[in-house]
Amino acid sequence: MGEKLAGPALDAEYAGLVLPINRVDVEMPWGWLRRGWQDLARVPQVSLAFGLLIALLSVVLILGLWQQDWFAYSFPLASGFMFIAPFLGIAFYEISRRLEMGAPIHFHDIAVAWSKRPGRIFTLGLIMMLFQVAWMRIATLIYALFFGPDPVQWADFILKIFTTVDGLLFLLAGTATGAALAVTSFAIGVVSFPLLLDRDVGTAQAIATSVAATAANWRVLFGWGALIVLFTAAGLVTGCIGLIITMPLIGHASWHAYRDLVSDAS
Repeated sequence: MGEKLAGPALDAEYAGLVLPINRVDVEMPWGWLRRGWQDLARVPQVSLAFGLLIALLSVVLILGLWQQDWFAYSFPLASGFMFIAPFLGIAFYEISRRLEMGAPIHFHDIAVAWSKRPGRIFTLGLIMMLFQVAWMRIATLIYALFFGPDPVQWADFILKIFTTVDGLLFLLAGTATGAALAVTSFAIGVVSFPLLLDRDVGTAQAIATSVAATAANWRVLFGWGALIVLFTAAGLVTGCIGLIITMPLIGHASWHAYRDLVSDAS
């Protein structure tokens, strides 16, 4: 499963804010996906129902932006999807948690799983939402710096990006900024949401533990983050239909990632 970190400095941290964490093998993300798929296959009717709900909300949001002539915002929203994905995964964490415990699984119980610790979970959700809002504002600012305040003209926008100096600089600046925000939010949220759902800890402790787990396993979690981006992108490019499956799969797998990364030892 993993090797518990040790040492005087880490032991001092364990006594304070950071829970005991494990080092895991680089191939563990494939095991998380395998176990996540097994959870999905055990209760497909519940998991896929929540996946369908997320897909429908995504479609409604995109259509709303289109109707308001704000379709340009759908692209930074899509690229920043992983900022809020950990919060959307709460239902799937709860399903996997109950499967692990052998507890009954009912739609209503899963839907209100957040109510166990609403203040802490929604505080963390607000933090992740602020990352999304910041990315939206920064992406808009970067666009204005390179292309001016005029609305995006999609007919030649892609051509400008790849055939002009300003376009390439825009792509570089946007990618670097988005990556920095994504890495930070990923480190904060990778195990903090399932941890809050599973144990009676504070928001600060959940965040600190998540960041510590990321730092100790950055190579593994870099690969895991890449897989999350890949599966999320696959879900979005299919007109959000793929999210019906990819969101439950990622959510269930993320529960198993948390279980392997954060030790049960106190």
